[in-house]
Amino acid sequence: MNDLLEKIDRLQKQINDMRPLGKDTLASLKEYYKIGLTWSSNALEGNTLTQSETKIVIEDGLTVGGKPLRDHLEAKGHGEAFDYMLDLVRVKKISEEDIRDIHKLFYKNIDDAKAGIYRKEQVVISGSRHPLPAPGKVPHLMKSFIKMTASFRAKDHPVIAAAKTHLEFVFIHPFIDGNGRVVRLLMNLILLQEGYNIAIIPPVLRAEYIASIEAARENAGSFIELVCKSVHETQKDYLRMLNS
Repeated sequence: MNDLLEKIDRLQKQINDMRPLGKDTLASLKEYYKIGLTWSSNALEGNTLTQSETKIVIEDGLTVGGKPLRDHLEAKGHGEAFDYMLDLVRVKKISEEDIRDIHKLFYKNIDDAKAGIYRKEQVVISGSRHPLPAPGKVPHLMKSFIKMTASFRAKDHPVIAAAKTHLEFVFIHPFIDGNGRVVRLLMNLILLQEGYNIAIIPPVLRAEYIASIEAARENAGSFIELVCKSVHETQKDYLRMLNS
């Protein structure tokens, strides 16, 4: 793990040394990652839009024939939540209000009454043998989560802190739906706030991603390594684009 973190830090230095970037380059990178993260994060949850279809929905506001309405709403909502996440980068911390606002932006067109609201019902994750906390415990757990995230950031490498934050959030599962999309935005918000590239987890790793989260209650090593590798791959992709 330390070798991988050293590789990440070396590439991040290369990326940082290329700054500042031009206005047009920054704008194109923002749109590239907005589409890439929206597509991949939604696809991990079963959304059927392709990457090019996601681009059409977000950038052109068009619908794709034969695809479910919800898939379009998820793409649009995630795009708005991504933009809001970028607005939070300069703050250097995360609050409960930020988390609820991210969920609200993602979920408002799907179920406005539950958007940005902690769940009032018990939920079950299919395929998991670990029960989730009762709804009444969620508000207290989320307050503890904010403190825990700050603790991770104070003592761990930023990529490790982001991965641990991801795990603690999904163990709480505070919203009725959309938790995966929200936590991947939170994970990437931490990375950006700490000066690192985002982590895009490709849908092809969906089974590995889910299995590593399930195993993380006993040993988080596999999940943390997956996040580290995702950051590293995103860094390499970034450098390929700017050095081409």
